[in-house]
Parts: sequence; structure tokens; C-alpha cells
Amino acid sequence: MCIADSLQKDVQFHALSVMILLMKQVDFENGNTAVNIAQQAVPMFVAQVINLLYSIVDRIYIARIPGEGTAALGGIGLCFPVITLITAFTNLYGSGGAPLFAIARGRRRDDEATRIMNTSFRLEIMTGLVLMILGSVFARPILYAFGASDLSIPYALAYLRIYILGTLFVMTATGMNPFINAQGFSQVGMLTVTIGAVANILLDPIFIFVLGLGGRGAALATILSQGLSALFAFRFLTSPSSAAAYRLQRKGQRLLPELKTSLNIISLGLSAFVMQFTNGLVTAVCNSVLMTWGGEIYVSVMTILSSLRQVMEVPVFAVVEGASPILSYNYGARRPARVREGMKIMALAAGIYTLFCWLAVERFPAVLLKVFTADPVLTAAALPAMHLYFFAFIFMTFQHSAQTTFKALGKKNKAIFFSLFRKVIIVVPLTILLPRYFGLGTNGVFIAEPISNVIGGLAAFTTMLLTVLPELREMEK
Repeated sequence: MCIADSLQKDVQFHALSVMILLMKQVDFENGNTAVNIAQQAVPMFVAQVINLLYSIVDRIYIARIPGEGTAALGGIGLCFPVITLITAFTNLYGSGGAPLFAIARGRRRDDEATRIMNTSFRLEIMTGLVLMILGSVFARPILYAFGASDLSIPYALAYLRIYILGTLFVMTATGMNPFINAQGFSQVGMLTVTIGAVANILLDPIFIFVLGLGGRGAALATILSQGLSALFAFRFLTSPSSAAAYRLQRKGQRLLPELKTSLNIISLGLSAFVMQFTNGLVTAVCNSVLMTWGGEIYVSVMTILSSLRQVMEVPVFAVVEGASPILSYNYGARRPARVREGMKIMALAAGIYTLFCWLAVERFPAVLLKVFTADPVLTAAALPAMHLYFFAFIFMTFQHSAQTTFKALGKKNKAIFFSLFRKVIIVVPLTILLPRYFGLGTNGVFIAEPISNVIGGLAAFTTMLLTVLPELREMEK
């Protein structure tokens, strides 16, 4: 009995130690800025790698379904615009509310910060319900509009109809995590994602292969896993026993979100929404053009390249999103030197990493492709497309750094404009024009991306330098 009691106390002690470590809060106002960014970015990097596994693991397993892997992968690729649209609405409120929340924290306006977070949550729930209903009713016509064929529609429809049922889980977990990170609890944010991702990795092979559910099994594993993540995030932000200083208020609150606060959140979040929405638009346009000029195999090629790009961008997003609440907090606290230092560290770290990625693609393309497919026909089509698509990848540093700075400092107009500029004004027209009028065929679709990286990235970064730095110098005076 004594041994059992001793063992129980030992387990409780270690569990408590882990929770204390996870509840450690980053101090945005004091200490070394680079260290603060690293303390935020490292857990975010782990969280984003794990979060990416939700979709990447699905694609890897689906591509290996005997006899129908390539066709099923192309069908899942057709669902990406819809999934991206859901993510766009999630970011509309999460990425729009979190910087305002952090700025309010920096100004010591605790009631305002709490109001912003609660309003964002109610917006997430209301929008999630609407998207779930619309997606369930109009799944088939939406997929046909995004380029589905009679061959690919069964795979796409089977996946999407199940995935759409988990919309509330996605929006709660992903939409509220920025508010956990904006309080300095990036390790808790990491755990929110980890719980769901581990469940997804374990459930995927069971549902896809053991139970023989194929693409439907992948979707089912994903929504169950996201449900676990949503439950953990909600619990952390509501429980009186958690370390969170700002909590969701479940009692004594109006059902509908406050109008003025909602408009402020939406106006700033539009940049993140536009970026995600235009990603979905670009994916739909690319799939449609590729289907015309190359057929289903090139839709599968784009699915693989998009997946690889997502993997490569994870550290970049970790750095810029790790820096974002620090920039917002210190901007609200009127500490321009720390804002400027954070901008410099963010751009330098992202630039070094993207240069390394570009070189890796040029030197080892076949090795990277093997992660996603063993089909020799698909690999042969993907190799030349890969070199085109990832050319000038380093210029994405300028786009991400500028966009993050505009969003973190509440510069909504510039953030929205440059989200639209790169994707809608450059990528979409080039994707349509280059294959048809310049005789480039499918190559034109893949070349459009690096052209937009160079032009869009340089335009956004130059504007940031010419507008933000003078404001910070004036604040310093």
C-alpha cells in the first residue's frame, strides 16, 4: 500500500512539473527580444509541424491506397479550396482579434482585451455553424465549380462531406489558439495542436486501411482529432484553475457578438482572410487550368507541390507568428525600439531559412518527392514542375515579414492590399494567361508562383520600410 501511495505521489509530482513547465508565460515587455521571439517561435514551430500532419499524413496514406491512390489524391486536392475557405474564416477572427488583444494588453486595458477575445469566439462559433450547413448542402456543385470531373468527384465528395462536419472543431481550436499564444502561453498552444495531431496519426491507418474506409476514413480521423484539440483549447480558456489571465466568459454574456468590436476584429482580420481565401481561389484556378492542359495527373502534381510548400513554410510561419504578439504588445506599450528589433530579427531568420529551402529543392528534388509518392509517372511529371514552382522561394520572406508587421501593428489597409496584390492581381491572371497565350501549357501554371513572389514580396517589404520605420522613429521622439 505504501509503495502504491508513493508511486501515485511520484506520478502526481511529475504531472505537476510538466503542467508548470507548460504554463510558463513569456514576458513580452522585458528581456532579450530575440530570446522572447525564440520562446514563442519554437513551440509554434512544433505546433505548426504537428498541425500540418493533419493534412499531410492524410495525403501520404491516401496516395498509397492500392489501385486508386493517385486518383484519390487528386480528388482530395479538389477539396483544398473549401478547406482553405474554412481556414480563411478562422483566421478572419483569430488573426484579426489576437493582435488587437495583444495591443490592448500592452496598453493595460484588460477589460478591452477580454471583450475582444470573447467577441472573436462568438464570431467563430456563429460562422462555423453557417459554413457547416452550407458546405453540407452544396458540396457537389462547389466541387464541380472547383474543377472536379466525373472521375474525381466520388473521392472528393466522400472526403468533404465528412470533413465539413468538423467545422466547429476546426474554428474553435485554430481560431482561439492565437489568444493563448498572445498571452505568452505558446507551449500550451503547442499542446493544443499536439493532442489532436497524435490522435490523427494513430487513427488514420486504422480508418483508412484496417476498416477499409479510404478517403472517408481520413476525413473521419481528422475531425475526431480536431475535436480533441478544440476541447483542450476551450478548457484552458474557461477553467478557473488554468494559468490564463484572460478567459472566455460563459455566463452573463450576450449571445450575439458586440458590433463595434466585431467590426474592428473583422477589418484587421481581413488581411489574413484574404490571404487564405485567395489561396483557395488560386488553388481552384490552378486545378481548373491544369485539368484542361494536363489532366488529373497534374492536379495530383500540384497537390504534392502545395503539400511540400506547406511543410517548408512551417518554420517561416513559426518565426513571424512568434514575433507577431511581441510586436503588437510593444507597439501598444509604445516601445518602438523593441518593435524595430523584433522586425529585424523576424526578417533575418526567415530569409536565412528560405534560402536554405530553395537550395534544398534545387539539389535534392527527388528525395523530397519520395515522401509523397512512389508512383514513377507522377514523379516524372512533378520533378520539372517542382523546379519552376519553387524558384525564387526566398522572396517569400519579404511578403511574410511585411504582412505580419502590418497585421501586428493594426495597419489593416496595407495588410489587405498586399494580400490581394500578390494572389489576385498577379498569380490568378498569370495562371490563366501564361498557358494559353504564351504557349507554356502546364509550365505556365507553375511559373506564375515565383513571379508573384518576387514582385509581390518586394512591393510589400519596400512599403513597410517606407511607412512603418518613420512612424517608429516619430514614436521614439
